[in-house]
Amino acid sequence: MDLLNAAFFVALLKIIWVNILLSGDNAVVIALAARNLAADQQKRAIIFGSGAAIVLRVVLTLFAVQLLQLPWLKLVGAVLLLWIGVQLLADGDDEADVHASSSIWVAVRTILIADLVMSLDNVIAVAAAANSAPEAVRVILLVIGLGLSIPLIIFGSTMLLKLMQRFPAIITMGAALLGFVAGEMATTDAAVHEWFEAHMHGLDYAVSISCAVLVVATGLALARRGKPEAT
Repeated sequence: MDLLNAAFFVALLKIIWVNILLSGDNAVVIALAARNLAADQQKRAIIFGSGAAIVLRVVLTLFAVQLLQLPWLKLVGAVLLLWIGVQLLADGDDEADVHASSSIWVAVRTILIADLVMSLDNVIAVAAAANSAPEAVRVILLVIGLGLSIPLIIFGSTMLLKLMQRFPAIITMGAALLGFVAGEMATTDAAVHEWFEAHMHGLDYAVSISCAVLVVATGLALARRGKPEAT
Protein backbone atom coordinates (compact mmCIF):
# COMPACT_ATOMS: atom_id res chain seq x y z
CA MET A 1 0.00 0.00 0.00
CA ASP A 2 2.92 2.34 0.75
CA LEU A 3 4.34 1.67 -2.69
CA LEU A 4 0.94 2.46 -4.23
CA ASN A 5 0.74 5.75 -2.35
CA ALA A 6 4.31 6.67 -3.32
CA ALA A 7 3.69 5.92 -7.02
CA PHE A 8 0.44 7.88 -6.90
CA PHE A 9 1.98 11.03 -5.44
CA VAL A 10 5.08 10.87 -7.62
CA ALA A 11 2.89 10.66 -10.73
CA LEU A 12 0.68 13.47 -9.40
CA LEU A 13 3.69 15.73 -8.90
CA LYS A 14 4.87 14.92 -12.43
CA ILE A 15 1.48 15.86 -13.91
CA ILE A 16 1.37 19.14 -11.97
CA TRP A 17 4.90 20.02 -13.07
CA VAL A 18 4.17 19.19 -16.72
CA ASN A 19 1.10 21.42 -16.58
CA ILE A 20 3.11 24.29 -15.12
CA LEU A 21 5.51 24.01 -18.06
CA LEU A 22 2.79 23.59 -20.71
CA SER A 23 0.16 26.08 -19.53
CA GLY A 24 1.89 29.19 -20.87
CA ASP A 25 0.49 29.04 -24.42
CA ASN A 26 -3.01 28.31 -23.11
CA ALA A 27 -2.84 31.35 -20.83
CA VAL A 28 -1.88 33.45 -23.86
CA VAL A 29 -4.93 32.22 -25.82
CA ILE A 30 -7.30 32.92 -22.91
CA ALA A 31 -5.89 36.40 -22.36
CA LEU A 32 -6.10 37.25 -26.07
CA ALA A 33 -9.66 35.98 -26.39
CA ALA A 34 -10.88 37.87 -23.31
CA ARG A 35 -9.06 41.16 -23.78
CA ASN A 36 -11.97 43.02 -25.42
CA LEU A 37 -14.54 42.13 -22.76
CA ALA A 38 -15.61 44.31 -19.87
CA ALA A 39 -13.66 43.75 -16.65
CA ASP A 40 -16.34 41.62 -14.95
CA GLN A 41 -16.84 39.57 -18.12
CA GLN A 42 -13.08 39.02 -18.42
CA LYS A 43 -13.04 37.26 -15.05
CA ARG A 44 -15.97 35.03 -16.00
CA ALA A 45 -14.50 34.22 -19.42
CA ILE A 46 -11.18 33.25 -17.81
CA ILE A 47 -12.85 31.03 -15.20
CA PHE A 48 -15.31 29.38 -17.62
CA GLY A 49 -12.74 29.04 -20.38
CA SER A 50 -10.05 27.61 -18.09
CA GLY A 51 -12.40 25.14 -16.41
CA ALA A 52 -13.91 23.91 -19.66
CA ALA A 53 -10.45 23.67 -21.24
CA ILE A 54 -9.20 21.47 -18.41
CA VAL A 55 -12.22 19.14 -18.73
CA LEU A 56 -11.56 18.97 -22.46
CA ARG A 57 -7.90 18.18 -21.82
CA VAL A 58 -8.79 15.33 -19.46
CA VAL A 59 -10.93 13.75 -22.20
CA LEU A 60 -8.19 14.32 -24.78
CA THR A 61 -5.56 12.78 -22.52
CA LEU A 62 -7.53 9.56 -22.23
CA PHE A 63 -7.38 9.17 -26.02
CA ALA A 64 -4.10 11.01 -26.64
CA VAL A 65 -2.03 8.27 -28.27
CA GLN A 66 -4.82 7.20 -30.63
CA LEU A 67 -5.62 10.80 -31.59
CA LEU A 68 -2.06 11.78 -32.45
CA GLN A 69 -1.63 8.75 -34.70
CA LEU A 70 -4.44 9.91 -37.00
CA PRO A 71 -2.99 11.42 -40.21
CA TRP A 72 -4.00 14.95 -41.24
CA LEU A 73 -5.38 15.77 -37.76
CA LYS A 74 -2.47 18.00 -36.82
CA LEU A 75 -2.47 19.67 -40.24
CA VAL A 76 -6.15 20.55 -39.87
CA GLY A 77 -5.42 21.76 -36.35
CA ALA A 78 -2.51 23.88 -37.58
CA VAL A 79 -4.71 25.62 -40.17
CA LEU A 80 -7.37 26.23 -37.52
CA LEU A 81 -4.78 27.66 -35.14
CA LEU A 82 -3.45 30.00 -37.84
CA TRP A 83 -6.99 31.26 -38.40
CA ILE A 84 -7.53 31.80 -34.66
CA GLY A 85 -4.25 33.72 -34.37
CA VAL A 86 -5.18 36.01 -37.27
CA GLN A 87 -8.69 36.64 -35.91
CA LEU A 88 -7.45 37.42 -32.41
CA LEU A 89 -4.96 39.94 -33.77
CA ALA A 90 -7.37 41.47 -36.29
CA ASP A 91 -10.11 41.93 -33.67
CA GLY A 92 -9.67 45.49 -32.51
CA ASP A 93 -10.95 47.17 -29.37
CA ASP A 94 -13.58 49.24 -31.20
CA GLU A 95 -16.25 46.55 -30.85
CA ALA A 96 -15.53 45.74 -27.21
CA ASP A 97 -18.96 46.84 -26.01
CA VAL A 98 -20.97 45.53 -28.96
CA HIS A 99 -23.18 42.52 -28.20
CA ALA A 100 -21.70 42.36 -24.70
CA SER A 101 -24.23 39.75 -23.55
CA SER A 102 -23.03 37.16 -26.05
CA SER A 103 -19.38 38.12 -26.46
CA ILE A 104 -18.32 36.26 -23.33
CA TRP A 105 -19.51 32.99 -24.87
CA VAL A 106 -17.74 33.85 -28.12
CA ALA A 107 -14.55 34.29 -26.08
CA VAL A 108 -15.10 30.98 -24.27
CA ARG A 109 -15.72 29.25 -27.61
CA THR A 110 -12.48 30.66 -29.00
CA ILE A 111 -10.61 29.51 -25.89
CA LEU A 112 -12.00 25.99 -26.19
CA ILE A 113 -11.22 25.64 -29.91
CA ALA A 114 -7.67 26.93 -29.49
CA ASP A 115 -7.06 24.79 -26.41
CA LEU A 116 -8.37 21.73 -28.23
CA VAL A 117 -5.90 22.29 -31.04
CA MET A 118 -2.92 23.24 -28.88
CA SER A 119 -3.42 20.41 -26.39
CA LEU A 120 -2.89 17.60 -28.91
CA ASP A 121 0.83 17.51 -28.13
CA ASN A 122 0.61 18.56 -24.49
CA VAL A 123 -1.66 15.72 -23.44
CA ILE A 124 0.96 13.16 -24.49
CA ALA A 125 3.33 14.52 -21.83
CA VAL A 126 0.58 14.39 -19.20
CA ALA A 127 -0.38 10.84 -20.17
CA ALA A 128 3.28 9.78 -19.97
CA ALA A 129 3.60 11.33 -16.50
CA ALA A 130 0.65 9.24 -15.31
CA ASN A 131 2.13 5.98 -16.60
CA SER A 132 4.29 5.48 -13.51
CA ALA A 133 1.18 5.03 -11.38
CA PRO A 134 -0.96 1.86 -11.22
CA GLU A 135 -3.45 1.65 -14.09
CA ALA A 136 -6.41 1.59 -11.69
CA VAL A 137 -5.75 5.14 -10.47
CA ARG A 138 -4.55 6.81 -13.69
CA VAL A 139 -7.89 8.42 -14.55
CA ILE A 140 -8.16 9.78 -11.00
CA LEU A 141 -4.61 11.12 -11.32
CA LEU A 142 -5.39 12.87 -14.60
CA VAL A 143 -8.51 14.53 -13.21
CA ILE A 144 -6.76 15.70 -10.02
CA GLY A 145 -3.55 16.78 -11.73
CA LEU A 146 -5.24 18.66 -14.54
CA GLY A 147 -7.79 20.15 -12.15
CA LEU A 148 -4.99 21.58 -10.03
CA SER A 149 -3.63 23.35 -13.10
CA ILE A 150 -6.79 25.51 -13.38
CA PRO A 151 -5.54 28.14 -10.91
CA LEU A 152 -2.20 28.22 -12.74
CA ILE A 153 -3.90 29.02 -16.06
CA ILE A 154 -6.29 31.51 -14.44
CA PHE A 155 -3.42 33.34 -12.73
CA GLY A 156 -1.35 33.38 -15.92
CA SER A 157 -4.27 34.66 -18.00
CA THR A 158 -5.14 37.40 -15.49
CA MET A 159 -1.54 38.57 -15.33
CA LEU A 160 -1.26 38.62 -19.14
CA LEU A 161 -4.48 40.63 -19.45
CA LYS A 162 -3.05 43.32 -17.17
CA LEU A 163 0.20 43.35 -19.11
CA MET A 164 -1.66 43.60 -22.44
CA GLN A 165 -3.43 46.73 -21.23
CA ARG A 166 -0.08 48.36 -20.48
CA PHE A 167 1.96 46.86 -23.32
CA PRO A 168 -0.20 46.25 -26.47
CA ALA A 169 2.79 44.68 -28.22
CA ILE A 170 2.19 41.56 -26.12
CA ILE A 171 -0.98 40.95 -28.17
CA THR A 172 1.10 40.75 -31.33
CA MET A 173 3.60 38.46 -29.59
CA GLY A 174 0.76 36.20 -28.45
CA ALA A 175 -0.65 35.91 -31.96
CA ALA A 176 2.85 35.15 -33.25
CA LEU A 177 3.13 32.37 -30.65
CA LEU A 178 -0.05 30.75 -32.02
CA GLY A 179 1.41 30.88 -35.52
CA PHE A 180 4.66 29.33 -34.29
CA VAL A 181 2.81 26.48 -32.56
CA ALA A 182 0.77 25.92 -35.74
CA GLY A 183 4.00 25.51 -37.72
CA GLU A 184 5.30 22.99 -35.19
CA MET A 185 2.09 20.99 -35.44
CA ALA A 186 2.07 20.96 -39.23
CA THR A 187 5.60 19.56 -39.57
CA THR A 188 4.96 16.73 -37.10
CA ASP A 189 1.69 15.45 -38.61
CA ALA A 190 1.79 11.72 -39.31
CA ALA A 191 0.79 12.27 -42.96
CA VAL A 192 3.76 14.51 -43.84
CA HIS A 193 6.40 14.03 -41.14
CA GLU A 194 8.46 11.41 -43.01
CA TRP A 195 8.40 13.46 -46.24
CA PHE A 196 9.33 16.59 -44.32
CA GLU A 197 12.26 14.88 -42.60
CA ALA A 198 13.49 13.49 -45.93
CA HIS A 199 13.23 16.68 -48.00
CA MET A 200 13.27 19.58 -45.52
CA HIS A 201 15.24 18.20 -42.58
CA GLY A 202 16.35 20.91 -40.16
CA LEU A 203 13.86 23.49 -41.40
CA ASP A 204 11.32 22.97 -38.60
CA TYR A 205 12.01 26.34 -37.02
CA ALA A 206 11.95 28.06 -40.41
CA VAL A 207 8.42 26.77 -41.01
CA SER A 208 7.29 27.76 -37.50
CA ILE A 209 8.78 31.25 -37.80
CA SER A 210 7.20 31.68 -41.25
CA CYS A 211 3.79 30.77 -39.79
CA ALA A 212 4.29 33.27 -36.97
CA VAL A 213 5.15 36.01 -39.48
CA LEU A 214 2.14 35.05 -41.62
CA VAL A 215 -0.26 35.35 -38.67
CA VAL A 216 1.11 38.73 -37.59
CA ALA A 217 1.24 40.19 -41.11
CA THR A 218 -2.25 38.98 -42.03
CA GLY A 219 -3.77 39.96 -38.69
CA LEU A 220 -2.31 43.48 -38.75
CA ALA A 221 -3.38 43.95 -42.37
CA LEU A 222 -6.96 42.96 -41.54
CA ALA A 223 -6.92 45.19 -38.45
CA ARG A 224 -5.89 48.17 -40.56
CA ARG A 225 -8.62 47.46 -43.14
CA GLY A 226 -11.22 47.23 -40.39
CA LYS A 227 -10.41 50.63 -38.90
CA PRO A 228 -12.38 53.62 -40.23
CA GLU A 229 -10.28 56.12 -42.10
CA ALA A 230 -9.55 59.35 -40.27
CA THR A 231 -11.49 62.34 -41.54
